[in-house]
Amino acid sequence: MPDASARYLPPLVLIIASLAVQDRGRSEEDATMSEIIVTAQKHSERLLDVPMSVSAISGSALDDHGVSAVGDLEKFVPSLSYTQTLYGAPILTIRGMGFFDESVGASPAVTVYVDQSPIPFSRETEGVALDIERVEVMEGPQGTLFGQNSTGGAINYIAAKPTSHFAAGADLGYGRFDDVNAQGFVSGPLSNTVAARLAVATEERGPWQQSVSRDVQLGRKDFQTARLLVDWTPSDALKLEFSASGWRDGSDTQANQFQRYDPSALNGYGGTPNYPNIAANLRATPPAPANDRAADWAPGFDFTRNDNFYHLSLRGDWAIDGQTTLTSLSSYSHLKLHSPVDADGTQYPILLITLEGRAETYAQELRLDGHWGEHLRWMAGGNYQHDDVPDRQGVANQGSNSGVGPVRFDVFSNHAHQRIETKAGFGGADYDLLDTLTLQTSARYTTQDRSLDGCLVDGDGGLASAFGYLSTIINGDPHFPAAGDPSYIPKGGCTTFDSTTNLPVKNVHRVLDETNTSWRAALSWKPVTDFAVYGSITRGYKGGSFGTIAFVRSDEADPIKQESVTAFELGSKAELLQRKLELSGSAFLMNYTNKQLVGYISDSFFGSLPGLVSIPKSRVTGAEASLAARPVDGLKLSAGVTYLHTEVLSDFGTLGPLATSGSSDVKGEPFPNTPKWTAVADAEYRFNPVAGWSPYAGISTHYRDKAPSTFAEPPEFEVKAYTLLDARLGIENEDRSWRFELWGSNITNVYYWRHVDHQLDTVTRVPGMPATYGATLSARF
Repeated sequence: MPDASARYLPPLVLIIASLAVQDRGRSEEDATMSEIIVTAQKHSERLLDVPMSVSAISGSALDDHGVSAVGDLEKFVPSLSYTQTLYGAPILTIRGMGFFDESVGASPAVTVYVDQSPIPFSRETEGVALDIERVEVMEGPQGTLFGQNSTGGAINYIAAKPTSHFAAGADLGYGRFDDVNAQGFVSGPLSNTVAARLAVATEERGPWQQSVSRDVQLGRKDFQTARLLVDWTPSDALKLEFSASGWRDGSDTQANQFQRYDPSALNGYGGTPNYPNIAANLRATPPAPANDRAADWAPGFDFTRNDNFYHLSLRGDWAIDGQTTLTSLSSYSHLKLHSPVDADGTQYPILLITLEGRAETYAQELRLDGHWGEHLRWMAGGNYQHDDVPDRQGVANQGSNSGVGPVRFDVFSNHAHQRIETKAGFGGADYDLLDTLTLQTSARYTTQDRSLDGCLVDGDGGLASAFGYLSTIINGDPHFPAAGDPSYIPKGGCTTFDSTTNLPVKNVHRVLDETNTSWRAALSWKPVTDFAVYGSITRGYKGGSFGTIAFVRSDEADPIKQESVTAFELGSKAELLQRKLELSGSAFLMNYTNKQLVGYISDSFFGSLPGLVSIPKSRVTGAEASLAARPVDGLKLSAGVTYLHTEVLSDFGTLGPLATSGSSDVKGEPFPNTPKWTAVADAEYRFNPVAGWSPYAGISTHYRDKAPSTFAEPPEFEVKAYTLLDARLGIENEDRSWRFELWGSNITNVYYWRHVDHQLDTVTRVPGMPATYGATLSARF
């Protein structure tokens, strides 16, 4: 592991290693870890019996570590990396497999579910951590039982269920930046056959970012979420579970940190009517200081989000007989997005983006599962999903490429309306070849039809005039076109050029129809109850994609085709010392075909523009290990580490983030946003009770190695290695109905950033949060 980690991780790892074999005598409940039951293969089984890498985190552990977003799971799962784009989109990567894209309709490589119901798009995942029983992170391709677009993995949140008796609870916290966080739940029976659970939460926080050019702040948080669950059990054979959840986000979007000026335009245009000296001003602007809070943004622009999401699902389980169960899972989700972002990190309005999107998804799954005798368990089913995703990126551009000849433009929008229809059939079987040897197989056949209608659309007439004039120049007639001329574009019209004629089109229409077959085969050997070795081969797919980008020419709207991953994994799991020690580890090799990513393409007039590309051949090799122990009475320890080696295997030329022409061959380069080493560790000690109250103290750390933000990167595009340290100190009563805790995140106030990018004219960083701390009071009834 790199030297940077040595300052923080080895002491804790040595403590774990030295204490793991000790046993000083304690009650059986305190001395052992509870057996973990998971549903990673859509039926309940011991975590140790699942022949794949699965991390299961309890809801109480999420609460203890202040985990409220999917990206925070990297505190528990070292193979999972979270990156935030310049426009605020959350990007999840597992074992180096992820999809970095700003589009609302971008299907992620790591798919999130709540009670097996899909949350199909990354921007919809806020609020999933409310009132959770546990979360299961399944690593590696999961395309057979959990559907396609899971080449990286799947994350399934299991909501806390209605109880057969009355129960209620509340948590109230206050922290730095006047952060007030309150949540609560109430649960219980409504009749002999009906039970319900309602959970709500709200968070209000003051601004945390400070402008470097003036005395103003940004970064308020205003977020509310709720979930209602109703269970109806009319008979022993039938159970219906209804869920309604949603969230609203009225927070500020995050500002980025300016690093330096680098114009995109090939013609070197450096001024606008409102800012004639903008190039000189930007050259004179110093980089943001090395401080998480330092940033800048344009004045007079409202950065308040108005995003909301709701999700409805209905699950029915009918036990047809003692061996077979029919399960139906229906869901509908709706996202509405309004997120204004200052992408350039300066006080000038160079690149202001307003994301206006909507996503509607209907999904239906129907499956049968059962067992024949004692040695065969099987499952078969199908599902259907329809997504309707109109996406608009409104752009206010005062940058270097905001002009053509004498014509200037500063307002336009990128439109992309996607419609996606997915149908699939799947099945799987587990067969005990011997008492100690089990063969598991599964497969899914998928057909997906995806269409796009999109365009680069004029805002106030400026872009229409500029592109009409440009079209006449390209076609050898340098005059301003009038109505009726082939190059004429009306105000508010489509300005995208046909790639062959270079004349404006009214719409760009594309279709992408694909099929694939995902499959998995695994052997699991359990010579004793508490030890297992497994090996697996998996083929997974992620469907092709369109992007929401500036379609200057129609061929820039062409899709990238589906990617595939063939993964080989060998691993083991063990519970030792009468379940006082748990160990697991695996080694894996994954061959990538047509890896999808957003790269850069060159345009003769507008320089470097973002565009979707795919890399023919690449590979991921790696290993991971985890440990959990209760070596002495009251002490809980855990640690995990992941090593990844990613590499492009084929020749592939692409523009670097600062290039305006030419290309670089990235063969041999590692994947962007993929650190080589990641590690997590946690230690908690609970002291002997005093007058019925038990004090406790805990500390956790998360290390992330350096990683490039793009291919063909200059050194300034590297995300540096960092180690974050969290701590907690609290007290709770004997039945754990009352608890008071002091907590801190990033308590050493490490300055770190999650991403570096070049958008239009500026190189910017996305900073992480500074040190935060506070107190939380919890009650359970």
